[in-house]
Amino acid sequence: MANELDEMTAPVNEAGRDTHVIEKQLSPKTGAGSVIFEVILWVLGIIPGVIFLFVKMGATNYLSKLQQKVNHDASQIDNYLEQRVQILKNAAKLLDKSIKLDKDTFTDIAKLRSGNVNPDEARINEARAIEEVNRKINIAVENYPNIKAHQEIEDAMQQNAYLQKEITAAREAYNDTVLEWNGAIFAWPSKKIVAAKKGYTTRIPFSIDAATRQQARGDFF
Repeated sequence: MANELDEMTAPVNEAGRDTHVIEKQLSPKTGAGSVIFEVILWVLGIIPGVIFLFVKMGATNYLSKLQQKVNHDASQIDNYLEQRVQILKNAAKLLDKSIKLDKDTFTDIAKLRSGNVNPDEARINEARAIEEVNRKINIAVENYPNIKAHQEIEDAMQQNAYLQKEITAAREAYNDTVLEWNGAIFAWPSKKIVAAKKGYTTRIPFSIDAATRQQARGDFF
């Protein structure tokens, strides 16, 4: 029997294919089959029915803990975003002492909402706003190479780069937990039955905006 996926002879897309995060939440649904399954367990005897009842209780506890972990991982991202805002704010003040910084930079910083537990969409929008402020500050530093020698400015930019790495790692941890959640609520029978009864839905992993995606394709050297 030939390989279903043959990398030597199968058709390929010479232009390549890009990927995007689908902004759609799916709801686990159970039908008559699940109801019949539970009824059969009780028909077979009280012991199978009680055992599955405890299994569902375990599934409920597992999903509750996992939901808390999703929220914890999201909070970690918020913490790093808040720290990065403070670092950029300090860097902007230091740069303003050396050069006349664009007033819009300070306006953008003032608009940033940090330290709050934001919904996923708000968190992504805040991250994009922070990146825009970071871009303006980097442009200012590049336009005035002599200020790079300023130790406080150099330290602030190093802290900014470090926090960006931490934010990336926190987003990866968040996406891992979201993946675990999205798989768990569709795991039949116990978890899916519990998730359907409680009205749980899948969660949307972190995604970048079109502008950042376009910049990633650009030439940097």
